[in-house]
Amino acid sequence: MDSVDLQVLKSACDWMKAGHRVVLVTVVKTWGSAPRPIGALTAIRDDGMLEGSVSGGCIEDDMILKVRNKDLVQDKPVTTQYGVSAEEASRFGLPCGGTLELVLEPLKAESGLDKLLAHVERHELVKRTLDMETGLATLAPAVNSDQLTFDGKNFVTIHGPRWRLLIVGAGQLSKYLAQMGQALDYNVIVCDPREEYTEGWDVPGVDIRRGMPDDVVMELNLDGHSAVVTLTHDPKLDDMALLEALKSPAFYVGAIGSKKNNDSRRERLAGFDLSASEIAKLRGPVGLKIGSKTPPEIAIAILAEMTAVKNGARVVETVEMPKATVAGCVVT
Repeated sequence: MDSVDLQVLKSACDWMKAGHRVVLVTVVKTWGSAPRPIGALTAIRDDGMLEGSVSGGCIEDDMILKVRNKDLVQDKPVTTQYGVSAEEASRFGLPCGGTLELVLEPLKAESGLDKLLAHVERHELVKRTLDMETGLATLAPAVNSDQLTFDGKNFVTIHGPRWRLLIVGAGQLSKYLAQMGQALDYNVIVCDPREEYTEGWDVPGVDIRRGMPDDVVMELNLDGHSAVVTLTHDPKLDDMALLEALKSPAFYVGAIGSKKNNDSRRERLAGFDLSASEIAKLRGPVGLKIGSKTPPEIAIAILAEMTAVKNGARVVETVEMPKATVAGCVVT
């Protein structure tokens, strides 16, 4: 789950331990335009303190008032809708007449929030089933194909990293990419057999693999929820990973380097057991062309392209501005 919703669960758990009443609010269904996706979370404390968001803010303001007045929800989970009428959509700031259906859950010991957090912080994918009649929640292992479901009696939510990102190379750029990837709900794995790089790795929560890249790719058994980005600039390492990754169902495979270097890389890959269609999957130079220069900017460009591909958005090729020349010198 993304860092925003994870923080919601952490805050809710801390507030409960401190003796507060807490209501956990989850978006279960949307109609029209909605500011937050299905599964988005908000926790509201009994004194009106709030963590997370299910809208642009107006809905939260209304719920905070109701929590303070103790008339939002009492002893068991309930559902509510906002924005059903045009007047309500205008009042609550929902765009284009959007409508939200929410599950409001008063948290208690039987909610199992501490156990859920323990699983999520171990990077496990978990299915939480909430009994709307009793408020009892049960946990079970989940798979990537599982989805949020609600039949009026049982509310099933999925928590934990639903996507994987394998980064080949443990350099400076990899650290920024790993941190940003974690914030976007990726279970990040970094592969680098070079001890001088992995010894200095200091990004918590990342799975470090010191095997050879091709072996690690095969061990991970990449699926359609997996992405691979090679960042070592060393063909002996990057190409090994790409040879296996391009054969896999991974939704994104990218390699750092200039256009010239990536053209040469494609020529090298053609000499192995890869088809033309498999080689065509390679995104290199990796990332959107947004003029990135620094490691954080390059990481943003990579994740922007990954996000577009993951969400099925068309990636538009940007055109770099021509460089001006003054007295025979290039001015950037």
